[in-house]
Amino acid sequence: MATLSIHFDPAVIARLTSASGEDTIHVTLSLGGGSDVASAAPVIPHGPLAALMQARLLEAGTVLTFTQRRANRSGRAVVTADGQLIVDGHPSPFPSPSKAAEAVTGNVINGWTLWHTPDGPTLDQLRQKLDAQ
Repeated sequence: MATLSIHFDPAVIARLTSASGEDTIHVTLSLGGGSDVASAAPVIPHGPLAALMQARLLEAGTVLTFTQRRANRSGRAVVTADGQLIVDGHPSPFPSPSKAAEAVTGNVINGWTLWHTPDGPTLDQLRQKLDAQ
């Protein structure tokens, strides 16, 4: 009898445990060949967030948020292993912080200064910290 093994990246598990009923969750499954457990190739971040991730200032699975009190709106996104952002309520990941912020606000906006990490700094502040190193 065949056996099916499903291995989830820790970022997926973190995302699943923090999901609410309104969240969109993306899971990709692939079939490995042979009877041995297939080992996944490491994912290398690319795009605008890659440098922050390679410097370990930002990690896959990090939940980014923002609140705009005057406009009465907020956003939540999760950083993927390849450096994209999955925004709640949107079916596809976004390649940059600004595109992700625009999807939530409906306006062209600087996502680097809008998105905050759980510890408080914005992505722009993390970028400045990287530049200072």
